[in-house]
Amino acid sequence: MTYDETLAYLHSLQQFGFKPGLESTRRLAALVGNPQERLRFIHVAGTNGKGSVCALLDAIYRVAGRRVGLYTSPHLIRFGERIRVQGDPIPDDALARLTEVVRAAAESATPPLEPTFFEFTTVLALLWFTECQVDLVIWETGLGGRFDATNIVTPLASVVTQIGLDHMAVLGPTIGHIASEKAGIFKPGVPALTSATDPDALAILEFKAREIGAPFLPVGPSAVTHFHFDLALLGEHQRWNGALAAATIRTLRFLLPVSDDEMARGFATVRWPGRLQVVRRGNRILLLDGAHNRDGITALRAALERHFPSQAPVLVLGMLADKEWKEMARTLAPLASRIITTPVASVRTVPPADLKAACLASGVTRPVRVTASLAEALKGCAADPFVLVTGSLYLIGEALELLEEGAAAGPERALNEWTPPTRPGGA
Repeated sequence: MTYDETLAYLHSLQQFGFKPGLESTRRLAALVGNPQERLRFIHVAGTNGKGSVCALLDAIYRVAGRRVGLYTSPHLIRFGERIRVQGDPIPDDALARLTEVVRAAAESATPPLEPTFFEFTTVLALLWFTECQVDLVIWETGLGGRFDATNIVTPLASVVTQIGLDHMAVLGPTIGHIASEKAGIFKPGVPALTSATDPDALAILEFKAREIGAPFLPVGPSAVTHFHFDLALLGEHQRWNGALAAATIRTLRFLLPVSDDEMARGFATVRWPGRLQVVRRGNRILLLDGAHNRDGITALRAALERHFPSQAPVLVLGMLADKEWKEMARTLAPLASRIITTPVASVRTVPPADLKAACLASGVTRPVRVTASLAEALKGCAADPFVLVTGSLYLIGEALELLEEGAAAGPERALNEWTPPTRPGGA
């Protein structure tokens, strides 16, 4: 398969949407030799912060001399960002070759398997990490935990970040429902760590851990207060993620030794694009943040007040319709000097005119301009000294394409699309 043929095939898998459950992933992994049985994992779930925790763990273990695989989603620009070894995305030729291997395995089954996009790429990632002989895989869930395709592994530690209201159509209508789904990654005898602070979430996570005999290790405000490492990532919320990563590393030191000096260097050098990412263009600052739910927007607002006090940015805003976009727009609008609404390159985009109406409903008197594309929006604020682009990781991926020469990969961003399923056991 050529790389273009590989992308076309991966696009075709989206017709199967998102199907919660592990049977298909287990069968597909078995057909390629169960590569997960030859790997060690740290499994990370949560609503907000799981990608950041994964990036921190990856950076620190690499500083400590480990050969590390990293599996995350979604990607910002190119698909290969999801599957990394030592920070390097899977090469195009390796992706094409392994796509053929996994495709042939699926078609050889009786009856043939029809894996979803995420099931397929999860097994493909396992093959690549095995081929690269990594020491450790930092393994992020796609959605939820209990029925997530990544949950076919038995990790060294199960880690749950902050839990909030997101993907309710899939995971359930309350924090309790969502916490129960995230706790599905806990395994008997495997340390279960969490930085969740919501009382209902914390109680359910602890109950689920005790129920199966998983040592439960909450990382609370005291751990954050005593987190004294310099952190390359902006925002107070990243200190919570840093404290959780540090607790995970200390818990596993008997298996994977890491010194405090190595931790410090990892924290100081970590990169995680699209999360309060500062892009400088001369004297101008563009702040790119993929906040896409209520808690993410709250963290963004707090970071603006802390790191950019008394500076009102031009707000470039694009959001997806399956999020709480009206409330998020009302939260952000008062912070802006003016607002530009734009579509996200997704079938799920909120029309920019509707976003304008939501911003105005907050009572702001700032100008609100509607644009037909992000390129038009960025052109409209090209002379402004401080610009904030936010509302969706998909929007941030497009922004990075437009801002970074040679990064264009629009068709690959479309691989982030998925069809929301019905919750297991009911709507």
